[in-house]
Amino acid sequence: MMKIDYFILFLFLSFLAEILGTVGGIGSSMLFVPLASFFLDFHSALGVTAVFHVASNITKISFFRKGFDKNLILRIGIPSVIFVTLGSYLSQLFAGKFLLSVLSISSILLSILLLKNKIPNIRPNTKNAVIGGGLSGFLAGLIGTGAAIRGLTLSTYRLSKEVFISTSAAIDLGVDIMRSIVYWRNGYVHLHDLYILPFLFILSILGTYLGQKILSIVSEDFFRRFVLWLIIIVSFSTMFKSWV
Repeated sequence: MMKIDYFILFLFLSFLAEILGTVGGIGSSMLFVPLASFFLDFHSALGVTAVFHVASNITKISFFRKGFDKNLILRIGIPSVIFVTLGSYLSQLFAGKFLLSVLSISSILLSILLLKNKIPNIRPNTKNAVIGGGLSGFLAGLIGTGAAIRGLTLSTYRLSKEVFISTSAAIDLGVDIMRSIVYWRNGYVHLHDLYILPFLFILSILGTYLGQKILSIVSEDFFRRFVLWLIIIVSFSTMFKSWV
C-alpha cells in the first residue's frame, strides 16, 4: 500500500490525466500509464489502468451519449479486441523497463508528429479502419495505450466531437474488458492494489464531467496541443526513470 502522501499525489495526477485525456480527445491512458508507473511497477500499472479504464469509458459513454457510429464500432472495435488479446499475452514476455521505454519513445514520437501535423493522410475506408483498430488494440495490450492510433483512425471520418468521444469510448470499453481479463491471468492485477480502484472510479466520473465542461468553453485545439506537450514531458521523465 502506498504512503498517504504518495497516494494523494497519485490520485491528483490520475484526476488530471482523466480531465486532460477527455479534453484533448486522445484518451487518458497516454498520460495515466506513464504516471502510474512512477508509483507502481509497470505490469501492475497496466493492470490498474485496464480495470480503471473500464469505468472511465462507461462514464464517457454516459456523458457523451449523443450517438455512436455503429459501423465504426464494428470495423475498428472487432480487430481492436482481437489484437489487444495478443498484445496483452505478449506483454508478459518482456521486462517492465523495456516496455516502459517503448511506451515513452512511441508516445514522444507520435506526439511530435501530431503537433507538427506530419501524420500521413489516412483514407476513411474499411481496410484502414481494420488496420488502425488492430494496431491500436495491439499497442493497448502490449504497452498500455493505443488511443492515439485509434484517434487518428477515427479522425478521418470527421465525426462530431460528441460522436467521436462516445464511439472511441465504446471501442475502448471492449478493449479494456478483454485486456483486464488477460492481465488478470498474467498476474498484473493484484489484490493489494484493488483499494485504489474505488477512488479512481470516482475520479473518472469527476474528471470526465469537468472535461466535458471545459470542452464547451475553450478551444479544443489549444487543449489538444497542451496535452501533447504534457505527454512529451511526462514520457521523457518516464524514460529517464526506466533507464536509471
